[in-house]
Amino acid sequence: MPNTVASSYIPSAVTAPGETLAELLEERNIRQNELAVRMDVTSKFIVDLISGKASISPTTALSLERTLGVPADFWLTRDAHYQAYKARLTSNEELKDQSEWLNELPLKEMIKFNWLQKSADIATQVSECLRFFGVASASAWREQYVKRVQGAAAWRMSAEVKQAEGAIAAWLRQGEIEALQIESSPFDREKLTESLATARGITLERDPQKFIPRLRTLFAACGVVVAFVRAPKGCPASGAVRWIASDKALVQLSLRYKTNDHLWFTFFHECAHLLLHGKKMLFLEGTDHISDDDENQANEFARDRLIPRAEFESFRLMPHSAADVSAFAARIGIAPGIVVGRLQKEKLLDWSKLNFLKVRYKWLDE
Repeated sequence: MPNTVASSYIPSAVTAPGETLAELLEERNIRQNELAVRMDVTSKFIVDLISGKASISPTTALSLERTLGVPADFWLTRDAHYQAYKARLTSNEELKDQSEWLNELPLKEMIKFNWLQKSADIATQVSECLRFFGVASASAWREQYVKRVQGAAAWRMSAEVKQAEGAIAAWLRQGEIEALQIESSPFDREKLTESLATARGITLERDPQKFIPRLRTLFAACGVVVAFVRAPKGCPASGAVRWIASDKALVQLSLRYKTNDHLWFTFFHECAHLLLHGKKMLFLEGTDHISDDDENQANEFARDRLIPRAEFESFRLMPHSAADVSAFAARIGIAPGIVVGRLQKEKLLDWSKLNFLKVRYKWLDE
């Protein structure tokens, strides 16, 4: 479902309460200056009230109630609707002035992925996007999201893909939205470590509709929310990790390479940041912001947790046929595609070999 709030009916035009007042005076044959005397105000104030230049305060509403017998609540409600209408007109003009901002966003894909609703009206579309990001203006969006993206500690990104800050920000925001809908226990470091050991076994499950719920339940119990969010064009992220509350972390995965070796290595890599690097900042791994130490530590952690170093050292010198890889993977209790990815990464196996042992994924609408 799109991330929008329930909307109520908004009239296209609202008249000033002064028009109602003018009609009432005409019906009762009361002149404006007479009303001014009755209400103990100046004639100019009555003129401004009828023209809509002056708003109706609670005091004025009570005076109208005493003078004309029409309840104060009626006048206050009419004036509130009129003031909201005027504010909306002004706001719509301001939103139209921000329409260029839409060019910075992957708008077509955000609509396609049902992150927000499409609108033919520019002001409404800008409003939808602001609501999606939870900000009041494009400048607030740049302060909240672009600076955050630019200041990320590290990125796990493809250097071959042109990056767009708007696309990255949209992907990160959708992860936050999904994470807020997932309940989790307070973060528990020991339980996270134990859960990673259990997750090795989950790699054997080929069907995402089966392993994703298991993975989410397992890690929500230790304070880590797992969100799978499709990345729009311009966002070459494989994964990201950050703290969305003092006791709640988010690991966000995009399935960018759509194979199980990349998926599970990225997942363990992001969890490594939680265990090794505390609550420093957003990790999106691979740009100029990379910290070699942090990245190397996370890479080693993921590599050795998935395939223990001692086990791999004894296997690397052996033949690497499909049968050999499958047998080794079965012995250590992990998906054979992960072993293939490790062999390819360490140049012990050509990138074109044994890829049929990897599990490939695709999004439902692909």
